[in-house]
Amino acid sequence: MSTVVDAVNADKPDEERAEHDPFGGERIEVDERELRRVSPAGWLADRKATLDAYVRRLTYGR
Repeated sequence: MSTVVDAVNADKPDEERAEHDPFGGERIEVDERELRRVSPAGWLADRKATLDAYVRRLTYGR
């Protein structure tokens, strides 16, 4: 995304670039562990990894 923003804003003055900067200003940052705890995709990815490890141990005896 940043490459696209840079390409689109290449010929604009600095003031106008600042207005359209997706990384400028305030934003919400969430710790990855917290995100995985509440996100269905993160939760399922963790469960899939656990299940994959279990099946691998069961299949290959390791």
